[in-house]
Amino acid sequence: MLPHPKIQFLMERKYSTSFSAEANDFTLNTSPFPVIKEVMKKISKSGDKDLHGFLRKALELGAREAKIIDPRTVETASWVRWKCQFGCGGYNSSLMCPPYSPAPEETRRVLNSYKRAILFESGGVDTKEIAAKMEREIFLAGYQKALGLGAGPCRLCRSCAFQEGCRHPEEARPAMEACGIDVFATVRKHGFTIEVVKTYKDPQHYYGLILIE
Repeated sequence: MLPHPKIQFLMERKYSTSFSAEANDFTLNTSPFPVIKEVMKKISKSGDKDLHGFLRKALELGAREAKIIDPRTVETASWVRWKCQFGCGGYNSSLMCPPYSPAPEETRRVLNSYKRAILFESGGVDTKEIAAKMEREIFLAGYQKALGLGAGPCRLCRSCAFQEGCRHPEEARPAMEACGIDVFATVRKHGFTIEVVKTYKDPQHYYGLILIE
């Protein structure tokens, strides 16, 4: 009998997996350490079977690690908006940044209307590029509510069109922090690493979020 297709993929590609019952996360990353028993247990009990292929796609697009999470566990806070307004050079620079991006209260309501999302760390590829491509992939798979968020200011245009409207609506996406998401609290809650960058030599970690259904 052939193994489950997801297990076959792990055996062939040697991706590592993990499942946290406490956080209800299913994780896929590029470390060569498959945990077949754990994956089988998760696949047999979870209603997320069809979402696991999206984790694979995220890695193919350049993500270092990706997890299926409950969007209600994503942290939002009013102070995040203030950090954008006071101290970030990207503030008011494009339609993807405050004051044009959604306020924390609106973001909270939207997050609470979803049941599944993918939280990922980009691995040297632009986070927003991965988010936009993943959003399209998931949307075309039948998830009409799919919506991607990235990290950092929009860099698609030298200057934003503002009143004329976005020139790249298929690619431009706001950052998680631009929508009032506390990225530090959110990614730490789900086992990712992030620290304050003190010098240019410090490792930098960038994260994106795709809301699914």
